Amino acid sequence: MALRTGFEQAGKNGCEVVITMDADGQHDPDDIGKLVAPILNGEADIVNGSRYMNGNDENTPFYRRIGQNILDKATNLNAGLQITDTQSGFRAFSRHSLPAFRFKSNGLAIESEMLMDAANAGLRIKEVNIGVRYDVGNSSENPIKHGFGVLANVIHDMELNRPLIYFTLPGAILSIIGLAMGFTFLQKFFDGGALISDRRF
Repeated sequence: MALRTGFEQAGKNGCEVVITMDADGQHDPDDIGKLVAPILNGEADIVNGSRYMNGNDENTPFYRRIGQNILDKATNLNAGLQITDTQSGFRAFSRHSLPAFRFKSNGLAIESEMLMDAANAGLRIKEVNIGVRYDVGNSSENPIKHGFGVLANVIHDMELNRPLIYFTLPGAILSIIGLAMGFTFLQKFFDGGALISDRRF
C-alpha cells in the first residue's frame, strides 16, 4: 500500500523519476545517482540496483544467497528477463512507467511482481551495481517464510503468464513416475514374476 500510494502521488505531482529503497538502512543513498542516470539519459525506463552484477556479494549471508538464487531463477523464468538481483528494493522508475504496476502482492513478494509487470509492459530495464550493508536493520519477515511466500507468488503468476512451463513440469514428473512403474511391471512380467500378490488378509 505504501508503494501504491507513493506511485499515485508521484504521478499526480509530475515527478520525473521515482526512487524506492528499503527502510532498514541497508542501502546507500549515495547510489541514487547511479540509478537515476540511465533514466535521465533515455537508456532505461526502470533501473534495478543489483548486489550481484559483479558476482556474489561477499557480505551476503550464505543461506540468504541460496534462497536468492532460487527466487532469481523463478522470477526471471516467469518474466522472461535476465535480472541478477530480482529481490532488490533499491530501484528507479521513470514517470511514464508508473501506470504499469498492479500492486496486488502482499509483503516482499512485490519486488518480483513489479518485474513481471514491467516485462509485460515492454519496459526497458537496466541494472547498476550497488552496495549493501547487513550490519544495520533487521528484516521485517523471517527469511525462510519470505522466500517461500515469494516463490509461491511467482509460481501462481506463472500459471497465467507461462502456462506451458507451469503445466509441463508437473506433467513431466508424473510421466516419469508412470514410465518407471510401467517398466517395473513389464520387467516382472518377462521375468515370470507374480504381477498380483496372492497374499490374503
